[in-house]
Amino acid sequence: MAIAIDFGTSNTCIARWNPVTQQPETLSLPGLSHQLAQNPPLIPSLLYVEDASMGKVVVGQAVRDRGLDITSEPRFFRSFKRGIGADIQGFLPELDGQIVSFEQIGQWFLHQLIEKLEAETPDVDQSLILTVPVDSFEAYRYWLGNVCQSLPVEQVRILDEPTAAALGYGMADQEVLLVLDFGGGTLDLSIVRLDSSLQAGKKPLGFLLKWGQKSLAEKSGQKVQTARVLAKAGQNLGGSDIDNWIVDYFAAKQGLAATGLTMRLAERLKIQLSSQFQASEVYFNDETFESYELELDRDTLETILKEHSFFNQLDQSMTQLLQQARQQGLEVADIGAVLLVGGTAQMPAVQNWVQQYFEPEKIRCERPFEAIAQGALQLSQGVEVKDFLYHSYGIRYWDRRNHRHNWHPLIKTGQPYPMTNSVELILGASVENQPSIELIVGELGAETGGTEVYFDGDRLITRRIDQGQNQVQPLNDRDSARTIAQLTPPGYPGSDRIKVLFQVDEQRFLRITVEDLLTNQTLLQNQLVAQLS
Repeated sequence: MAIAIDFGTSNTCIARWNPVTQQPETLSLPGLSHQLAQNPPLIPSLLYVEDASMGKVVVGQAVRDRGLDITSEPRFFRSFKRGIGADIQGFLPELDGQIVSFEQIGQWFLHQLIEKLEAETPDVDQSLILTVPVDSFEAYRYWLGNVCQSLPVEQVRILDEPTAAALGYGMADQEVLLVLDFGGGTLDLSIVRLDSSLQAGKKPLGFLLKWGQKSLAEKSGQKVQTARVLAKAGQNLGGSDIDNWIVDYFAAKQGLAATGLTMRLAERLKIQLSSQFQASEVYFNDETFESYELELDRDTLETILKEHSFFNQLDQSMTQLLQQARQQGLEVADIGAVLLVGGTAQMPAVQNWVQQYFEPEKIRCERPFEAIAQGALQLSQGVEVKDFLYHSYGIRYWDRRNHRHNWHPLIKTGQPYPMTNSVELILGASVENQPSIELIVGELGAETGGTEVYFDGDRLITRRIDQGQNQVQPLNDRDSARTIAQLTPPGYPGSDRIKVLFQVDEQRFLRITVEDLLTNQTLLQNQLVAQLS
């Protein structure tokens, strides 16, 4: 049986393929899930560490039920997905004698979900599909792959969240779709073309981490749908940022401290304003016994959003997406439907913004929370995904003109994967009797600006990076990993010494092969860069 997990910054959704009805269904896990009348069962992406040394944690709705989410203790974690694979500026808490990373928190969270799934659904051991944001760097996907290797499942795939959403809306009659996936942590935009054709025996691609048995669709050679990604854009911007801005607004207006309780109340106010024009909550300070009426209306919220350049950031991503589409020969009129996914996409201010670009009759928002997880299940039914790299890969060099390190792209964004041809780089020694050659490889973000994640007190928030600056994630900038070639005999300046071949595989990982031109020896063969040691 196939299971799909949409691991979100604010909420996580789990779906499975029902072999009887041949339809996806959203799962509710007792103790972890929370279901409002108008929403499917969702698992709050919350975690509280009871004992770090033993890995004893509380996750999901149980955190809220026990009131652990209103504490300011460093044992409570929200929005931790944002910190996974990111270069966090600030402190990481030390709990029970050990530093706890966001990667560890995320691993505990996912393992708790799988353990609960195994208890509730004994046949969960066949196929697992996980979804990821468009703008996620390789470090996040690599972390997710490592977590998956320890899970008791035969096959694991990873799929971009907006692509999954396009499949989840069941829009086979609409050839070109734009998905706006706006959740708690990320804004993802994607244009996807859905095609149906008879493709017997083809493997569903996605982003495979672990191989297992073929899907039923592959075995039978039934009708297969292809989801071809034509354009995509994304950034670290989401509902968690809006919650922080609302907290800052009340801190300035009424002098309230930024605590777990005020964060919860800010989120409640924001959600209320999706269905009504005014909202209010009561804050009670149990130390001073003072109570405060927190009131917010849509106009004030929109003012807060404008003060933080919220709509400018949305425009930037939409412009980037539509420019890519035009390079593919697509105009706005060619987009058949616009699908809104994620809690933040339910905000009237966001929906009004979308209507500046598209006619209201094209916009659909009836499946905001489960479209991604349910759409991801289509991979188990033989859907084939054709995708391209959102980030570039490059090497670091010394920029003599500006007297600083810079990055030279080798494999540029837009490159389809897996690559059919390698990119070649020839290097030589720079000093006499050189024993080895080092090379620092990085994944390069968009040059249009971006965001970085950092701590403000105990809050994990984001900060804008100026346009024109590259956000870079070095892949091998560690003492043991920079050396890609040991030279025997040593190298001398004036001649080419090694050839480096760069390749992106079907899992979207960068791999290198290194050949010694002097000795004709292969020093590294198809080595995953992130694993160099």
